[in-house]
Amino acid sequence: MTAAKHLVVVPTYNEAPNIELVIDRVRASAPALDILVVDDNSPDGTGDLADKAARTDSQVHVLHREAKQGLGVAYLAGFAWGMARDYDVLIEMDADGSHLPEQLPRLLEALPAADLVLGSRWVKGGRVVNWPRRRKLLSRGGNLYARITLGLPLHDATGGFRAFRRATLEGINLESVASHGYCFQIDLARRVIDAGYRVVEVPITFVEREYGESKMSREIVRESLVMVTTWGLRHRGDQLHAALSSARRRGG
Repeated sequence: MTAAKHLVVVPTYNEAPNIELVIDRVRASAPALDILVVDDNSPDGTGDLADKAARTDSQVHVLHREAKQGLGVAYLAGFAWGMARDYDVLIEMDADGSHLPEQLPRLLEALPAADLVLGSRWVKGGRVVNWPRRRKLLSRGGNLYARITLGLPLHDATGGFRAFRRATLEGINLESVASHGYCFQIDLARRVIDAGYRVVEVPITFVEREYGESKMSREIVRESLVMVTTWGLRHRGDQLHAALSSARRRGG
């Protein structure tokens, strides 16, 4: 039986101080995994550093894109690249070191019982290092809002350290995904749950980046709020329609 092929997709934009270290740590922690760096034409030379790593390691690959178009678009491009090359498992991971490559085996160990494994900061055993109180409250509040508004049975729908089975991605109609920013993570999580797939959350330690600047902004937060609210209204409308249809059948 052929062993499953795993690909770690790492989107980058101006991550020159981090990318080589992240690649080295992934290769040391999970040597069977391949890596795809999806670089959005970083002006700081991140793509060149990734190319340098790829020249000396056949398990490192680089996808160069023409411009920065958002996290979600970069991940979709990485997923498409991986599925076109018959990878069985596709893993999301940040390039800034906040997702510890040493915890990749933890995600993979949970995969036999799941179609999607989420690395969760907000389940028992999960934690965040070096975040100010305001940032923790924002993350917890955002996840609570998504859980209530969308009916998601998840503690960390916004987290970006996750492992998908290929069949899961094929079953959620990626072509219709329009979310580009960080709400992309919520979008994919809700699609997976709505499609009836199994989702497992495992605790992770999330460490605030040491080098470079965070991509989080007020605009990203605003986009997420608007998108989740829109999805939530649609979700509640679908629930109401289903309830009314059921009542008519019982009465009719």
